[in-house]
Formats: sequence, structure tokens, C-alpha cells
Amino acid sequence: MAASFRSPFLSALQERCFIHQITDAEGLDAAAAQGVTGYIGFDMTAPSLHVGSLVQIMMLRHLQRAGGKPIVLLGGGTTRVGDPSGKDESRRLLSEEEIEANAASIRTVFERFLRFGEGPTDAIMLNNADWLLKLGYIDFLRDVGRHFSVNRMLSMDSVRLRLDREQMLSFIEFNYMILQAYDFAVLNQRHGCRLQMGGSDQWGNIVNGVDLTRRMHGEDVFGLTTPLLTTASGAKMGKTAAGAIWLNAAMLSPFDYWQFWRNVEDADIGRFLKLFTDLPMDEIARLASLQGAEINEAKRVLATEATALLHGLTAAQAAQNTAAATFGGGGAGEALPTIDRSIQTLIGMRVADALRALRLVESNGEAKRHIKAGAVSVNNVPVASETATLEEADLIDGVVKLSVGKKKHGLVRRTQ
Repeated sequence: MAASFRSPFLSALQERCFIHQITDAEGLDAAAAQGVTGYIGFDMTAPSLHVGSLVQIMMLRHLQRAGGKPIVLLGGGTTRVGDPSGKDESRRLLSEEEIEANAASIRTVFERFLRFGEGPTDAIMLNNADWLLKLGYIDFLRDVGRHFSVNRMLSMDSVRLRLDREQMLSFIEFNYMILQAYDFAVLNQRHGCRLQMGGSDQWGNIVNGVDLTRRMHGEDVFGLTTPLLTTASGAKMGKTAAGAIWLNAAMLSPFDYWQFWRNVEDADIGRFLKLFTDLPMDEIARLASLQGAEINEAKRVLATEATALLHGLTAAQAAQNTAAATFGGGGAGEALPTIDRSIQTLIGMRVADALRALRLVESNGEAKRHIKAGAVSVNNVPVASETATLEEADLIDGVVKLSVGKKKHGLVRRTQ
């Protein structure tokens, strides 16, 4: 890989630590300097993407900011197959209705990060179902399949690792890399796309797409991958004890999203500021250099900047203000996870049931364990009994605040 780049796009990716591998660094640098069209595919296996997809979304954002044209490719076709990359077992095949519902749900996230339109650098959103579902099997085998070596396919990590573990790899999954490669060839012909990006686990699939596009159309195209993203302690990014960090507000509130970034490990601050914010590099360097208690300033900036990109500045500031009130002054703010209950339902409601309804715990058993350990409080007062209930006296301005430990909080709000 080149030590430095001429194009603003690759220069930005390099200084922000996005780059792991490039198929032809010099060639891509030259193409990017003129403004290159690039894409990333997103399969629709859930109603929301999670924060693990955020590195890829930010790369599309940097591409557009540097004068390139981003393509968001929704995997309406490939989701029907299932990508075996990094998986130990086959993914559940979704129905057409589930895939369409998931697509509708995740589309809005991209509008927060990218500018869509008809201009030369405006992003476009496509769905590979538009061409994959129309393929004739025999024609596809003849026109596309003939360019693939089974020997080489078996050597790809996505296949080899599954076979080495003696885990079943279905024939439909085995075809996934061919379909993804074909996506690149189609996008190159229809939209002049010359770059595919993805995580490091996609390297084999991307290389196949580069090779297929050259074989079918005689075009020189490029691939770029990002490093596997883990925390400083080695944990997989985006997974917590409470579950995935979803990007859709309906699945994870802006406050909880803000709290996720606020609670990252100290050693991750500088790297995450580079990857997940638009802050200039000199300001990132200043924040990353803070030590001791001052590092909390850097964490608050990271949380607010990352949340503002996804949910907007108003929601980010509300989350920050809520956190300041909740964790600083002991008060309760409006942005915490909240459930509404009538006064008749609220009075006498078991604390354990309220914790479950707020999704602060997964089960009554977990709630009881936390209560027994002294980790549960109502309005900052520890709960002593596993059978404790909420009472009218617990209402403060129509709200009861429940907490599990120092970092998980929620509100039960009285309705009229």
C-alpha cells in the first residue's frame, strides 16, 4: 500500500484508520482523484442495521465529501441467499415480506449520513433484487459461472473456515460470492461504478467482483476493505450485554445510543473519534491526549458528535442534558427509556416487572438477582425487597426513575 495518497478520499481514509487492504492502491488513488463511484452492499437481515455497519456508512460519507459518488446497494436478492462470510452456521432464510419490511425500515438511516439526489456526487440507493431475481439459471451459469474456479472458491476464507470446522455449507450459500461479484459487474456497466468497499471479511468476495468485472467487461475496478473492528479489550464492536447497538431509533433510543458511545473504553477514544465523527484531526488529537478525569470530556464529545450524525443535533443535546441531570445531579430527564402506565396500573406494579418492561433486564430472575445484590434503585433509593412495588409516593412530577447499577436507567411515566 502506498505510504501516502494524492486523492482527498484515500488521504482521509488513511489518516482516520479506515484502510486495511486495497486491490490496486495506486490505481484507485488516481481514479479517486478524478472522482470515483463506489458502492457498499447491505443485506437486510433485520429491521435495523447495527453500529457494526457504521464504519461502512462513514466510508460512503467520506467518499461523497471528497467528490465521489456513493451507491448504497440493498441486498434484496442476496439476503435471500445468505452470506456465509464469518458465519459458523447457515443464516435463517427470510421471506420476501420480511426482507421488504426490513428494507423499508433501514432506508432512513442512510439519509442521515449521505446526500441523495440526481447530481454527479449525489448518493443513489439501489436494490440488487432488480437484476438478481430476473436471472435465468442456465444463462447465469453460462455467462457468469464459467468465470469462477471451484478450486479458488474453496480456498476463500468464507468457505474454507466453515469446512475446516466441519460445519454445513449449503449450496445456496456457496453461490453467494458469485452473486456479489455479479453485483459489481452490473453496477460497473449501469452506473460506471469502479470501487467496492466492505469489511475485511468481504475481501474474497470483493476480489471476485474485481476479477469478474475485468473478465466480463474488460474494466479495471478496485476493492477496499476496512480492518475488523474490535474494542481495545478485543470485544466485537457493537455487541453489549444488553444486545446489539441498533441504528434505528425505534429499536434503540437516542439516549441509549449516546450512552453507548459515552461508555466506550478509554483506549478507544482517539480511534473512535477518527472513525465515527467529522471532527477535524487536530481537535481529535487534542481530545485523545486528555488524561485522567478529563478524558470524560472526550467521551462526551464522541457521544454527542456520533449521536448527532445519526439522530440529529437536537436529540444528541437532549441525550447529553439527560445524562448530565441523571448522572451528575441525580435527576431524571426526558430522553431516558420510558414506558407509560395509568395510575391504576402503576401503583402496585412490581419493580421487577417495571425493569423488564423498560428492557433494563431480560427476565424476572435477572431482576431479582440485581435487587438481591443491591444494584436496583427507585429514584436513587436502593430497593431492598425482591417483591417491592411502585407506590404513588414514588411519583416525582408524574415520573418514577428506576436504575440498575450506575449506567442503566429508565422512567415509568404516569398517564392521565
